[in-house]
Amino acid sequence: MITVTGTTGHLGRLVVDELLSRGVPAAQIVAAVRDPAKATDLSARGVIVRHFDYDHAETLAAALTGTERLLLVSSNAVGQRIEQHRNIIDAAVAAGVASIAYTSVLHADTSKIGLAAEHLTTEDLLKASGLPFTLLRNSWYIENYTATLAQTIAQQVILGSAGTGQVAAATRADFAAAAATVLTSQDEDGAIYELGGDVPFTMAELADTITRVTGTTVTYQNLTASEHVAALVAGGLPHPVAEFLADADAGIARGDLDTKSGDLRRLIARPTTSLEAAVAAAVTL
Repeated sequence: MITVTGTTGHLGRLVVDELLSRGVPAAQIVAAVRDPAKATDLSARGVIVRHFDYDHAETLAAALTGTERLLLVSSNAVGQRIEQHRNIIDAAVAAGVASIAYTSVLHADTSKIGLAAEHLTTEDLLKASGLPFTLLRNSWYIENYTATLAQTIAQQVILGSAGTGQVAAATRADFAAAAATVLTSQDEDGAIYELGGDVPFTMAELADTITRVTGTTVTYQNLTASEHVAALVAGGLPHPVAEFLADADAGIARGDLDTKSGDLRRLIARPTTSLEAAVAAAVTL
């Protein structure tokens, strides 16, 4: 039995889709979700849907009954993740889960981006749990950029503070395929994968790619961190979100979200999705 958490979110849902496409029987997949009503389509495909709320420990152990392999998709509740993840790891131990794979962040042990700290603490909790584990340290999603493509095209500018730093971004589907590989193969306990796209890119290269694919000229304007935060707030984003995005750009400038490991390509046994292909796909949506 394979259990995937967060399956009403983007990544978790793609992992379930990938497992099904690889021939894993639906009856051997558990979709662990906060709101089962949002996963009725998975139930219709034969996937087992169980209530699983990161904030309520009493829902967790029962949902993990019979689980051999667990994919813990990291919570998106920044500032609350450590307690949430601790609840899940404790429940996995209590339920007798055989192994856990965790979606961490690239270079969690050395990265200086703000969100790395919670991921690293979760990694330490896994190590202390005594359970066999695998760390899937993901770089940025290309969708972090293509999700706002219409706005970028309308404004014809990308504002940022990443300088000439490169980000080894890949699509969610690429990362989901890597997770599915780990969940369906024998893996060495304690394996750590630094996952990123084959061809890292700068923000200027992102702008050039959007220009080439859409025919609309888009440029990259590099700002200081404080200017970047101010511009994002002026654009309507809450200040904490603006600070988060500027912090990520600072990480890109340092190289925190870049990797040449090739781990992602090896796990999915194909090239990662190119930036151009991802932008082209977003244009058609």
